[in-house]
Amino acid sequence: MRGSFLIVMEVTNNYIKFEGVRVPYGVHTVESLNYAWKEFETRDDDVFNVTYPKSGTTWLQEILSLIYSNGDPTPVKTTFSWDRVPWLEQHSGRKQLENRPSPRLITTHVPFHMFPQTFFKTKAKVIYTIRNPKDVCVSLYYFSKIAQFMEYREDFQDFVALFLSEDIIFGRWFEHVKGWLTVKDNPNVLILSYEDMLKDPKANVIKICQFLGKELNDAAIDSVVEHSSFQAMKTNPMSNYSAVPNEYFDKEKGTFHRKGIAGDHKNHFTPDQEVEFEKIYKDCMKDFNISFD
Repeated sequence: MRGSFLIVMEVTNNYIKFEGVRVPYGVHTVESLNYAWKEFETRDDDVFNVTYPKSGTTWLQEILSLIYSNGDPTPVKTTFSWDRVPWLEQHSGRKQLENRPSPRLITTHVPFHMFPQTFFKTKAKVIYTIRNPKDVCVSLYYFSKIAQFMEYREDFQDFVALFLSEDIIFGRWFEHVKGWLTVKDNPNVLILSYEDMLKDPKANVIKICQFLGKELNDAAIDSVVEHSSFQAMKTNPMSNYSAVPNEYFDKEKGTFHRKGIAGDHKNHFTPDQEVEFEKIYKDCMKDFNISFD
């Protein structure tokens, strides 16, 4: 029920459940999740960067930062991404956002049913990015290897089973995406495709600018594209998470920015896994017409 919340502590794996959704404990608390859902006061000029994990979150943080600096790369080279576009539901959310001047750029992974209740009373905007779930699964697999707060399954087949279960962080991809697609026709919601952004980043930056009512000249748009490229972000210590302590990210096991491509699942899924995944996908998404190049 929307007016209540369920809390289940899983001490062994350092997770909590909130409204049926499993999230890492410590990074999140019951108080911070409840703040994001019920207490956060949305402003008319807030811009939300909403994603399922490993679907282009940091990329959009960079793009939004650069759009709002009119293409000036100084902010993305001097301020950490999580300070430029803070996380709504994390324990630092209230402190980061309460007194922040407008317009606020805000990042979140929360599913639709846990999104701030005040949003629909405002003119605030949401950008929701969708990525091929098989690539999301692969990216999450490698992320869980370095993220100390995540459950890791060394065998990829076991991880695919976890990804398809309700125990995966922030809930199943299918429910997360379907929840946000229910408001795709809302004029204050923009749905982006990770794959389309890879194919034509400039066109998508222009699309985002138009959605936000931001008029940037050609030089500024080119600067946004250049400084939000995968290579630029991978070598930028303000964006590549290299400054995160090893107690959170074991950087000996990998890097936050790995490939930044589409189709990497073809290097990991067996033919049988592809068939099984596609069957589940078609069943879960039969009422939603989306495809991935």
